[in-house]
Amino acid sequence: MSEADFDRVRRQVREFVAARDWDQFHSPKNLAMALIVEAAELVEHFQWLSEAESADLPPEKLALVEQELADIQVYLISLAAKLNLDLIAAVDKKMLLNAQKYPVDKARGNSKKYNEYE
Repeated sequence: MSEADFDRVRRQVREFVAARDWDQFHSPKNLAMALIVEAAELVEHFQWLSEAESADLPPEKLALVEQELADIQVYLISLAAKLNLDLIAAVDKKMLLNAQKYPVDKARGNSKKYNEYE
């Protein structure tokens, strides 16, 4: 997603919420809770599937997963806006931090957490 696309989506979410006067309900706490609910709904689609099954979802299941991912993104965008955080900048900072915590020579092909490296 380009930055222009992200700005368009962010504006679309803001306008959708404003048109319905929902901002009054969108405290950071409520948005964080809604985000977790949507994440749980996403996980539900993968519950009890094998690794192979989870990687090869049928089209109707994939469409439902897509909707849950969109719900998560909408709440994430709303929460960041409510807290005046720039998600693009946050991801950039986090990726730099992750690169330090997970250097390629130690992390490549390794599922250990950074504090478990020998």
